[in-house]
Parts: sequence; structure tokens; C-alpha cells
Amino acid sequence: MRTKLLSLSLGLLAVTGWSQSATVSFTNNVVQPIPDGNPVGLMEQFNVSGADGSVSNVSVTLDITGGFNGDLYAYLVNPQGHLAVLLNRPGVTGSNPFGYGDAGMNIALDGLALNNIHDYGSTPGYSLSGTTWAADGRNVNPQSAGSTLYGAPTTANLSLFENTDANGVWAFFIADLATGGGTANLNNVILTIMTVPEPQTFTLTLLGGGMVWLIVRRKA
Repeated sequence: MRTKLLSLSLGLLAVTGWSQSATVSFTNNVVQPIPDGNPVGLMEQFNVSGADGSVSNVSVTLDITGGFNGDLYAYLVNPQGHLAVLLNRPGVTGSNPFGYGDAGMNIALDGLALNNIHDYGSTPGYSLSGTTWAADGRNVNPQSAGSTLYGAPTTANLSLFENTDANGVWAFFIADLATGGGTANLNNVILTIMTVPEPQTFTLTLLGGGMVWLIVRRKA
């Protein structure tokens, strides 16, 4: 019987793992009138800090009462300057230059939703209370002709924020761009950011990182 000695040098073993995802929400529930027919509008800022990892999804909840929905224009800007168009005069098309005449909404605009808020009136069984929609995403002048506005790509949506750093100042803007239809009130806006932490490397030391002798026996 022969004995064979094998020398293995075991040092450090790196193991990669993931932490759990996290959700942070920021709320501004001070009721503010949205000036009728005034492009100055309202600006809200959310200062995010301590968020780990990168953004996986963003949701914006809007509680608006009164006014004329087809007059509304809103966007969200992240700390890196990326702009997502939340509302761009819902319902405006080449055949409807005024948009939808509903007064207010209580909805969530979510990066994972499918039905675009711009077309809510043509969505079967639509509701503007407690429902979730995709952001408008049309990054064009809201005063454009209806055919130009409606035909613009919907790429300026909430997915623009994916894989970015959540920390810093987020800016929310909303305005009523046409006179008439009454004054809308912004009752509540909630910014919800979901993050996925970066993979973390954990280093394990095996047997003190020293030399390990293995004795392997086999038959001659």
C-alpha cells in the first residue's frame, strides 16, 4: 500500500451574498392649491438619505381633488437629474385638445404598472380612486398640439430611475396649465423608493489560512 501526501494552501474564501431589498416612503400631506392656468405650479422636495444599494422601482402616490385633469402636468426628478414625466395633460390627443374633464384623482404611478395614465379614459373599467397606473412618460412641451403630444414616445417614465442611487434630493413638480375648470388641490404626495442592496462580499478564513496536509491512501 502506498501513501500519497498532498499539500494544499488554503487562504481566504470570498463568498458573495445579497442583503434584503428595502422600501422607503416620504410623504408631504400639506394641502396646497395648484394655481389655475399658472405654469409656475408647485414644487415639493424629498431629501433621501441612508438608502442602501440601487433603485429597483419608484412609485408616486397623488391625491388631487378638484380642477380639470386635462390641465395637469407633473414630473419627478431624481438626485442625478433624470426626469420622469408623471402627467402630461391626461386625455389630450389630436382629436381632444383639452383632455379629460374629470376633477381630481387618488392614484399611484408605478414603474411596474402597464396601463398609461394618459389614456385612463379609454381603459375598460377605469377608476381614479385607489388604482395604480404607469406614468405618462411623454417628455414634450405640454402646450404642444394634441397630435404632437400624444404621438411622443413614452420613454421618460419611472423606469429611468432603475439602478441609480436613491440618496439625495428628489424634486416633484405639478402645474395646472390652462385657465378654467376650477382650482385643483394637491392634498398628498407620497414618494416610495424600492432599493436592492449591492452584493456584499464576505471573507471567510479557512483553518487559519495555514497549510493543510491531506493524506490520501490507495491500494498499490
